[in-house]
Amino acid sequence: METHALEYAFVRGTEAAAIAAGRLVGLGDKNAVDGAAVEAMRTALASADLSGVVVIGEGEKDEAPMLYHGEEVGNGKGPSLDIAVDPIDGTTLASKGGPGAIAVIAAAPRGALFRTRVPYMEKLVTGPAGRGVVSIDVPLEENLRALARAKGREVADLTVALLERPRNEDLMRAVRAVGARVRVFGDGDVANAVYAVLEDRARVDMLAGIGGAPEGVIAACATRALGGEMQGRLWARDERDEEIARGEGLRIGRTLTLDDLCASELAIFTATGVTDGEFLDGVRYRRGSAFTQSIIISSYSHVIRTIDARHDLRPRNATGVPGASSAPRHH
Repeated sequence: METHALEYAFVRGTEAAAIAAGRLVGLGDKNAVDGAAVEAMRTALASADLSGVVVIGEGEKDEAPMLYHGEEVGNGKGPSLDIAVDPIDGTTLASKGGPGAIAVIAAAPRGALFRTRVPYMEKLVTGPAGRGVVSIDVPLEENLRALARAKGREVADLTVALLERPRNEDLMRAVRAVGARVRVFGDGDVANAVYAVLEDRARVDMLAGIGGAPEGVIAACATRALGGEMQGRLWARDERDEEIARGEGLRIGRTLTLDDLCASELAIFTATGVTDGEFLDGVRYRRGSAFTQSIIISSYSHVIRTIDARHDLRPRNATGVPGASSAPRHH
């Protein structure tokens, strides 16, 4: 399978999820938003020329309609891949009509992606300037000083994205105490990690703190494709999370490098906007069409591509997949 065809297969999956979920934005039912996105993404991926296994998904097999851990996707005729999905990154945001919800798929060769059912991970993510410079094992203040030196900037010029949760309050205080700025976000872990790596479009210089472990693995694919730096440590809320880690042969608190999280130099990250945000525009519906904005970040083809597309929503096949995109505009 040609690289561009593989990349577009994933974009079709995120587009389908975004279009299905977009109809439910602002109605207050996050389960309905998520369910619509999952089913649309699953249907779109079923016909793709690939042999994929979901290693980062939304649950176990008996919890369908989630895209569950171990689920096989694709028609089996293409490359063997690990697949990480987040049909809606920012489900609560989408249900409330808030900004920045996206549909996401990431992939790497089979066996490359870190696998865990531990829900949470402490993360440190930067762009290429942070490679060999920052370490999750030292205080955040030291990392900010080191990153500022590497970028030739002052610490006061740096911005750190932190998920707004009580568990991250100490880090927020540390960032402010050293003179850097904090950008808090209530949801949307993946998008904010990608912000930190996209240095030419940088809204933040670093993502830090404790967020979702599945989102961490997805972010690792984007970080790998962009040549950035990422490290993590699994974080346990309670004894049950510790038991999950032990059962997987993992240790809570062990430092995970980018090589642990995404062991291949080849990785693909695709996302489509569900609601308007700084990262991507949300879905718009006009006269039987849906308009989407997506991004492909791929080390397979060494590309960052933004795609604006119009989709004909008139029924014309038996699968329920939205109509094919018109010729997209590439940026």
